Amino acid sequence: MDFSLSEEQTAIFEMAHDFGQDRIAPNARAWEAEGTIPKDLWPDIGALGFGGLYVSEDNGGAGLGRLDATLVFEALSMACPSVAAFLSIHNMCAKMIDAFAAPDLRDRVLPGVVSMNTVLSYCLTEPGSGSDAAALRTRAERTNEGYRLNGTKAFISGGGYSDAYVVMARTGDDGPKGISTVYVEDGRDGLSFGGLEDKMGWKSQPTRQVQFDNCDIPAGNLVGEEGKGFTYAMKGLDGGRLNIAACSLGAAQAALNMTLTYMSERKAFGQPINQFQALQFRLADMEIELQAARTFLRQAAWKLDQGAPDATKFCAMAKKFVTETGSKVVNQCLQLHGGYGYLADYGIEKLVRDLRVHEILEGTNEIMRLIVARQMVAA
Repeated sequence: MDFSLSEEQTAIFEMAHDFGQDRIAPNARAWEAEGTIPKDLWPDIGALGFGGLYVSEDNGGAGLGRLDATLVFEALSMACPSVAAFLSIHNMCAKMIDAFAAPDLRDRVLPGVVSMNTVLSYCLTEPGSGSDAAALRTRAERTNEGYRLNGTKAFISGGGYSDAYVVMARTGDDGPKGISTVYVEDGRDGLSFGGLEDKMGWKSQPTRQVQFDNCDIPAGNLVGEEGKGFTYAMKGLDGGRLNIAACSLGAAQAALNMTLTYMSERKAFGQPINQFQALQFRLADMEIELQAARTFLRQAAWKLDQGAPDATKFCAMAKKFVTETGSKVVNQCLQLHGGYGYLADYGIEKLVRDLRVHEILEGTNEIMRLIVARQMVAA
């Protein structure tokens, strides 16, 4: 088995890392304070090919595999996991359009999506349906011209900020087979947004409820077929779970790197604190855990690329393991910084706050355990 990255994969990682350190890292704290990411950043990211990472080359995308994409998110999250995670959401939406939309819709919207002149948000969760996503209540009723949407989506990254929304809505009966996916451009009558959510982390991502009140869209904005929207949404989540895990991995690696530097400079009892064996053991534990998480993540991504029958199980396992490892590591890094870790100037406390939500979104880690257990029992 060859665990090394190819030259192309190394180049992808280095390109994403260099961009992140140059354009994102110096601004991450300011963007967090402002509660937004400058819109002019996204076309520059699109110019690198990161706006359609796994959109097919025939449709203008980079045509990368899921393993390649995790390298991008790991590298970018070393600069800011909030920005990297928002890009993951956009790419999840882009892939759904590439894979399932009719040619007319695909040709109309994908050029702007891939270039990131059109930024997308993913709208599945509702106030009353989180882990039980198939219980969503937002409806898309047929009209003579298309569909009329009514309902509310919750916790939407990019709500009131993005240029368009990929929305899962009910077109049929209760249950997953009654759900369809539609594309809703910003500015449509009947589309509005709740107040800005005051969150623990991911503060640079504007997060609001997305509300539909007799919001009319044309029939051509249906993505794929009626009744298959829940299937489309779940297919997107396997890759999204890998990306979020990669964001945890990259941020935790950045925290460990910062901690190594800090411990070489911080002195106590007459010597740098990296010379104390008890603290060296903690450094070693974090390195071991991150390397294990990285290997597990890349194995799961490889399985998804190969279409392995147990890919969903491995994506769920990797998401659970890597996000919890990331949170554990950044918390330990804060502890090793002592009181300085609690100060914003050192950058560690932001990572602690940003990574906590990774254990909740793209399916809570409790749901990841459920997916794994069900497949174990079924086998």
